[in-house]
Amino acid sequence: MTDLLAAYDAHLRTAAEVLGATSVERFGPLWVARYEGGRLFVTYAELDAPAARVAEVAALIASDASITQAEWKTRTHDDAPGLEDALTRAGFVADEVESVMLGDAGTLIDVAAPAGVIVRQMTTPTDIRAALDMQDEVFGGTPYAERLLPEILERQARGEAVEVWAAEVDGRIVSVGRIDPIPGTAFAGIWGGATRPEYRGRGIYRALTAARARSAISHGVRWIHSDSTEFSRPILERAGLVKVTETVPWTWERTPAAS
Repeated sequence: MTDLLAAYDAHLRTAAEVLGATSVERFGPLWVARYEGGRLFVTYAELDAPAARVAEVAALIASDASITQAEWKTRTHDDAPGLEDALTRAGFVADEVESVMLGDAGTLIDVAAPAGVIVRQMTTPTDIRAALDMQDEVFGGTPYAERLLPEILERQARGEAVEVWAAEVDGRIVSVGRIDPIPGTAFAGIWGGATRPEYRGRGIYRALTAARARSAISHGVRWIHSDSTEFSRPILERAGLVKVTETVPWTWERTPAAS
């Protein structure tokens, strides 16, 4: 597992995490990425002065009203004393802990779709939007389809191999997920896995993951990684992926000004 964690730190942080950003600024070790809609994302490979770096990002947010939301992802294996306290003071709120899963893509591919289930890549804007809308419906909370659709279409137009896949039963989308090969590496991320509650436990998500892994392998990918919820982590573990660390998304949102 030590080798896998080292590979994660070397290949799956910083530049690999800001694909699709409209711009990226550097603040010492920080990579501060901007996206459409006023979204900010902060990543780094290592942190030299956690409280000071958080203060830099907080000052940037305070000085730029166009920033409406921000995310800072922590990792449990990082040596960053005082980071969580600094994020809390800056108004960031911790979301649920996610497991960082990593393993050979070949361990995922030998799963067939259950009877009556069709797994396919969503290739048109209409189909991709339908899949993203279903994802929002399952996850609840802040809807992401409006933001993700143009980002995915723009990246595809640039020739990037990011793909959206879905499983359907009787023409109804019941499970979705993305596959995102990282240019210049043998890695791909699987993201956004969501299955309607009444269709869980039937092997549908495993089949969807297998289809994404097969597609990634066709693009030269060997390794798969995912930040997994407790719904998807056991599925990936059964397929041979290993939990190498944990990550927590810390999020900040601008409070609308009183009228």
